[in-house]
Amino acid sequence: MIGIDVIFKIAAIGLLIAIISQVLKKSDRDDIATMVSIAGLIIVLTMIISMVSELFDTIKNIFYLY
Repeated sequence: MIGIDVIFKIAAIGLLIAIISQVLKKSDRDDIATMVSIAGLIIVLTMIISMVSELFDTIKNIFYLY
């Protein structure tokens, strides 16, 4: 079962990416800041996709859908 720790992980990744992005933008590295933001988005989306997949498997098992 997925607990509140996943929410904290996603929030921590978002906070870390935001800080790194701001530091890079202040040092005139906008292109790298954009790449860091995209990488953070991909990391979070992969976490969410696995959770959605687990949700669909649970729903299939509950309603006996095959």
